[in-house]
This record gives sequence, structure tokens and C-alpha cells, in this order.
Amino acid sequence: MAATLPPVGRRTVEALLTAYAKGLKDRRLVLVHGRYADNAPPEFSVKLGDETRRVRVSHQSSVLGILGEWAEHQEKSADADLLVVTTGVDDDHLGWDLRGHAVKRQTLTVDNAEIVMQRFGATSLDPRMYAREEAWLLEALLEAEPGQGWERGRAVLTCDAAVRALVVARLGLGGDGNVGTAGQDVAVDADTLLAWSRTPAGPLRFAELAQTERSEIKKWLGETAGQAVPVLMSLVEAGCGHDAMALGLLGAALRDPAASPDTVLALGGLFGQVMPRRGELQAFTEAVEGTLIRWIGEARGNPAARQRVFAVLDRADQLAADAGLTSGLVSNRFLPSSFTAQLRHVTAAARQSPTAAQAALDELSAHALVKLYADRHRAAAMAVRIARWLALPKPRVPSAAAGVQTQLADWGWVDRALAVLWAGDPGGDHGVAQDFRVLYDLAQAQRERLDKEFAGRLTTWTESATAQFPSGCLVVENVLPEVVKPIAATGAAPLVLVLDGMSTAVAVQLGEEAEREGWTEAVTRPSEGQALRRLAAVSMLPSVTNISRASLLTASATKGGQAAESSGFAGFWKAQRREAVLFHKAGIEGDAGRYLSEDVVAALATDAVVGVVLNTIDDALDKGQQGQRTRWSLDDITYLRELLAAAKGYGRPVVLVADHGHVLERGMSHGPANNGGAAAAARWRTGTARDGEVQLAGPRVWEGGGTIVAPWREDIRYTGRRAGYHGGASLAEVTVPVLVLLPDKALMPKAWEVLPREQATPAWWQSSVPEPVVEQTVTVVEERPKSAVRPKSGTRRARPEGEGLFAETDLDVAASEKAAARETATTLGARVVASEVYEAQKEYVRKAPEANVVAAVIDALAEAGETMSPAALASAVSATGRVRRNIDGFITTLQRLLNVEGYPVLGFIDAGHTVRLDVKLLRDQFFPKERE
Repeated sequence: MAATLPPVGRRTVEALLTAYAKGLKDRRLVLVHGRYADNAPPEFSVKLGDETRRVRVSHQSSVLGILGEWAEHQEKSADADLLVVTTGVDDDHLGWDLRGHAVKRQTLTVDNAEIVMQRFGATSLDPRMYAREEAWLLEALLEAEPGQGWERGRAVLTCDAAVRALVVARLGLGGDGNVGTAGQDVAVDADTLLAWSRTPAGPLRFAELAQTERSEIKKWLGETAGQAVPVLMSLVEAGCGHDAMALGLLGAALRDPAASPDTVLALGGLFGQVMPRRGELQAFTEAVEGTLIRWIGEARGNPAARQRVFAVLDRADQLAADAGLTSGLVSNRFLPSSFTAQLRHVTAAARQSPTAAQAALDELSAHALVKLYADRHRAAAMAVRIARWLALPKPRVPSAAAGVQTQLADWGWVDRALAVLWAGDPGGDHGVAQDFRVLYDLAQAQRERLDKEFAGRLTTWTESATAQFPSGCLVVENVLPEVVKPIAATGAAPLVLVLDGMSTAVAVQLGEEAEREGWTEAVTRPSEGQALRRLAAVSMLPSVTNISRASLLTASATKGGQAAESSGFAGFWKAQRREAVLFHKAGIEGDAGRYLSEDVVAALATDAVVGVVLNTIDDALDKGQQGQRTRWSLDDITYLRELLAAAKGYGRPVVLVADHGHVLERGMSHGPANNGGAAAAARWRTGTARDGEVQLAGPRVWEGGGTIVAPWREDIRYTGRRAGYHGGASLAEVTVPVLVLLPDKALMPKAWEVLPREQATPAWWQSSVPEPVVEQTVTVVEERPKSAVRPKSGTRRARPEGEGLFAETDLDVAASEKAAARETATTLGARVVASEVYEAQKEYVRKAPEANVVAAVIDALAEAGETMSPAALASAVSATGRVRRNIDGFITTLQRLLNVEGYPVLGFIDAGHTVRLDVKLLRDQFFPKERE
């Protein structure tokens, strides 16, 4: 059998010509021992020294063939053109007349090692590359060289560097493959190769390589890139490269020892002959999940990245469905089908038990697609919140004042959640939609009951209520004198932003966002024993713009348009010896290059009280342009964000206030109601009250001659259909939310306090209310008589000062405090401050706060689920009797006390808006023996 000729490619020919360039001179024939590759170009140009010469390559297996090629070349080619003939004919069979024309007068032998060394610009090769077992590498390197050559500059070309360069070139990881340095910075790891497997041509390039080369590349990748990569490359070889990531997601089910035999069998069928061992499969599935987590992080707000993620996930779902695996993959953290299944579990559980629903929601929250399905997850959270609210004792409406206050503090949040449930599952799942409707109907029935009770209280209250005698209510015409005036008394000119039609459901969303953007919300200090709560006023009646807004801005019960509002606003503040100006829609918009008008900006720069009326919400109700149906943000209200930014820049407090609220059209009414009497507007009329309506009469009723009929039911309207309505007697329409936002706590009015977001949010709205963290007493010390800790006669008693936040009075924080702490060490905080580690940490703090204050902060954070706003934390400190000054400085001091060796036990998250205590890490650092 004839010996196999060594393969010769274009790069080999170029290398030989370069090596023998000096010996070419006028010779035009080069004989090479080997076989020119069939797919190599027969003609090309090569630069030899300072000249470029044309080269034609031909393979001939006989002497006659070589002679024929040479004769033809001499006859038809230019004098500088070269003929390269690859052949297996021995020199002995070639005549001297032919060999005399050839370079070196003999057939040249290809030394792949020398050529590789030359092509990489190396002075030597790794000795392992000369071994027979590595012959494939040298041949592959010659064949795979990029268009402009390999990266040069290595003194010694190591085997690892050579294989890496080959992998980058063969798989196309370094770009288009025409530049030798294109892939020098490419990371050859599982993440890169998984992304490569999704490219159109990548897997095909690998599958077309020779078996030996594929095997060696897989071996090298397994050694350098981990166990996951050989599994991936095997799938590529089997023609499953494009589905490799999808298969990796499904294969994660086999990590569960409890996987059913049917699941194992179905997955085995999907993997086919590639089915890896358990350890290899685990490495592969974990690599796939890690890559997808990174991709998902990049997909938010990036349509192309999102499409890349769902191309994998949707394919995985399709493969699972085809194999009958969908029902067995409900717990999978990545599949869209498992997200929907877990979402159904949440909504179904919400109909049965709030506790079970919260557990199901926690499971759903761990799903990797939560960030990409944020709207669906938010809807599920609303369902759980409504379930918690429905499980509470049925609320009552004891008075009109209590009704509007609770509407803003609690029931407005219900309205916010119900808007989301009414809109349904953004993913359109039928089962979830049914559960939402059941929860909606239950909660809406409860809300209707509250509206009916309130309407009855409102009827009685309206008969005699006035601005002078409001019977415990804040009325809309008293907002300027009772709320805005005290703020102006601090010396800072407030900005009054009137959001026409802002309901309580909208107000709580805007307040939440404003707090996250650095505003401090302030409220009046409550009576002893009362909780902090936002201010809520009662609108004029009917709750329509031309009455309620005019009364708000003029500080008197009246009726009128923009002219009356502007003059009345300026007149009120003139009586307070303050300049004031009010802007309506036409005066807000700036000219080219300015978002706000020059007049608005100029007014904000003065000491005048500025009022601005924003009509976005009311216009949306009238014209059906609500944008996102389920929520409102600062960006949704035209000019609001810009006005807030300008106010903060000028150091102005802001009062966000409505003139009235609104109810939404739910598609449940059957056209305009005809209940007798004249219908003057969408939600009020004259005549006699019927079912779902009340008759209102009194000094604050400014239509119908002082007597009107207004519906408390949402599904009654007297005009054509719109997106929403106002003018009725429901809580959502009559309640006027008032939010006071401060750019700096130094502007806090007298007898006002910061409203922490935890106290602005109903308990049922929050994810859970953990049980208090109570620890077992570690050390019990018998109580000593008081004389045991009394200082000796003639000894001065220490008066240490607190750091930053505290001014110490007469507490002895020496041995007596330490002993007392140990005696009462029943909570986590008390145990920490009584520990030896804490005592050691105090050495690093010049003036440590009192132990009971530190303990109170730790306990408050632990009981709140490890996170609190700084304002809420300040309230927890105040409960110990200490004076609040600089809460941020106090938290910094606590970090020095609790963050042992720099571990983040205590710190800020959420861009500084939340303080977090890692309770587990706290225990590990302060009670190390408990870990043993």
C-alpha cells in the first residue's frame, strides 16, 4: 500500500516560498513532497521580499504530469510567476533536466514544526509539539491560519497557546477570522462557548472538522474550560448545538434525586447518545443557568438581549412539551411555562389562604424570569395583598373624618391593588385571570360596603360642616391655611402642585416614588397614642373641578374658573404678607430648548409662594388617555418631574394636593342612569336619591341650590362613557390626598415629623410581618442591690457623650450598664451588646451610643424583616428616649460597631434609601461558638 502523502495547504506553500525566497532568484519551479488540498486555492499571490509574485499550485502523481505542467507554465505564464507542484514521485524518477529548473534542484520536504514556528514568529516550539501524537495540531495550525496570519511575538510557542489559537480560529470566536490578533483577548470559557453555540455558523464549523481534531479540541477544552464544555461540544457534534442551552435547562431536572423514571427516560431521549455522566451533566446545567442569569440581567430594557434570552427559553419549553415534560418541570427556575405554573399556584392559593399565597409568592419571586416578567409578578403580589386585606376583620366607617383618613392610609391602597387585578394577567393566562376576578369581586364588594357606610356618614356631616366648624375633618378650603401656611412659616417658600383629579390610589404611588428619589415626607405630629398618617381633606360637593379646585386655591368655599383661582390664590397669600403666583396649563410649557416656561423658572427663583395646576390625570379620565392603566408614576404626569427637580434645586418644600379624586370606568355600567331629576354631570344630579345614591345638602354643597344627589356606587353614571369620573360621593372621589415633601429635614415645620415609608404603608401591603426576634437568655445574673453599683464616695461619676445623634445625660455606661445588659439579655440586640465581641468592637469607636439604643436598633431591624428606611430607624431610636439628630451619622457609627472585620453586617441598600441588617452574618460574627 502506498504511503499517505502529507497534506499541503496554501499556508504551507507560502511558508516554503518564504523560507527559500533567497534561493528562488530566477527559478520558477518548486517541487514539494505532499498532496495539495482539494479545497485550497489553485492560484494566489505571495509577497517575497520586496516583490509580489503570482503562484499556481498543481498536484501531479506522475513524471509526465509534472513535465506537462512545467511545459505549459513556461509557455503561458509570465517570467516572474511560480509553479508549485506537489507530488509523491521520488527524485530518482525525475530527470536532471527537470530538477535543474526546481528550487534546490530537488523535491522539498515539508517540516510542519518549522513552518508553524515561522508562521507564529517563534524561535522555538514546546517540545510536546514534536511528538507524533501532536501531529494533528501542527497540520491544523497550518490549515487554520487566519487571512493575515497568526498573532506573532512569542519567543516560545507553547502547546497550550497553540491549541488556544487554533480553537479561536476554528470556532470563529475572534470575529471574522481574517485577522490573526482578533481573538487574542477572547475568553475561551463555558460562557463564551454557550453564546457561540447559538450562532448560525458556529456549531457547523466544529462539526466539519476531522474526528481527531474534534476529539483533541474537546479534551483541551475540558481541561481548561471545565466539565461543562465537552458536554456542549458533544451536543454540537451530534447536531444539537443550537439546542444545547435549551437541553441544559431541561437537564437540570436530573439533578433532583426525586426525579421520576418517566422524566429521566424522556430527558435521556432528548440527549440521545450524548447523555453525559451525572457530574458532567450537573456542571453543564449549572453553566447554562449561570449564562442565562447574566443574559437575563442584560435583557431589561434591551429588546435584542431579551430576544436572545427567550429564543433559548421558548425552545426549551417547546422541547419539554414535545417530550411530555412540562408538568414535571413546574419547579424549574427558568422556563416561561414554570413561571406561569407558579403564578397560577400563587393566585389559586390567594383564594384560600394568605399564608399559603405568600409562600407561593416567595417561590415565584425566586424564579429567574421575575425581572423580565415584572408586571406579572407585580400582579401576583397584588393578589396576595388583597388576600391579606380580606382576611382582616371587616373595617367600619365611624365618621366622615375617619373615612377620608382611612381611605388615604389604607383603602386607597386597596383601590391601587384592585386596579391591577381588574387589568388582569399581562401574560393573558386564563386560569390566573379567573382567580383575579374572584379576588376582585370579593374585595370590591367590601369596598362598596365601605362606600355605602361613608356616604351615610357624609350625608349627616354635610348638613352642618363648614370651614370654620369642620367636625374633625380637614376640608379642602382649609388646606392652604392649615397645611401650606405652617410650611411657609419656616422661611422657605413652598411650591403647591395641584394634581387635578388625583385619587388616593394615585397619590400613594407618587409618594412612594418621591421618597425613593430623595424627598422626605412630613406630616403633622399626631395626638398622644395616635399613629403618624398622611393628611386627607374632604372635597367640596359635588366633587368637581370648578368648585373644589377654586375652593382649594382661594381658601374659601367658592366656585369659579382659572381667573378666580389665580386672584384668590394671590389674595390669600397677600393677606399673609407673602407674594404668590399661580400657573395653569397654558403658562407652564417652555419655548424651544426649555421644558418649563421662563415665567415658571423665574417665579421658582424668588421668595414667592408658587402654585402650579397639572391637568394630566383629569385629562386622561376625560379623554381615555391613561397610559399604563394600572399605575401612575412621576413621569406619567406632564411637567411633574421637572417641577420637582426645580423645587429641589431652589430648596422649596412641595405640597402635592388634589382638588378631588376619581373612580374608573370598569365596563360594569349599562349606559347613563335615568333615575329621575336632571343630570348636570357624570356623577351628580338633582332629584330624589335611588339605590346606590345619597342626597347631600348643606353649606358645602355648591350646586343644585344646595341639594344634590350623588352616587356612592362606582357603576352609576349620568353621561356618556369615559375612562373615569368624579363628582360622586364615594371615598375615592371625595377624599383629597395631601402630601408634603421636603428637600431637607431642616425645613421641617414646628410640630411636624418625618413620615417613614413603613408607617405610610399599611401592614397588610407589606410582604410579611415577622414575629419579634426573642432570644433565650445565655447568662443569668442575680439582681444586685442598687448599692452594689453606686459609685464610691468622692469619686466623680462619668458623663460620656454620645456620638453624632445623641447627647448623653446622666447614664453610667461603664460596668453597671454592662451588668444590666447581661441581666436582661433576652433579645437578639441585648445579646449582641452584652457579648465579648461587641465590647472589643467598642474599642474602635471613640464615643459609642448607649447599649440599649444599639440593642433597640438591632431588634427593630430584625423584627422588620432585616430592612427599614432611615426614617423608620430614627423612630425606633426615638422610642428609647434619645434625641434624633443625624441618623446617617448614627448608622455610620453602628457600622463601625457591628461590621466586624469589615463584614457587611449593617449597611445601606436600594441606593441609600434602605438600611439592611444581615441577621445571619450578625450571629456568625458575634456568637461564633454557636456555629460549632
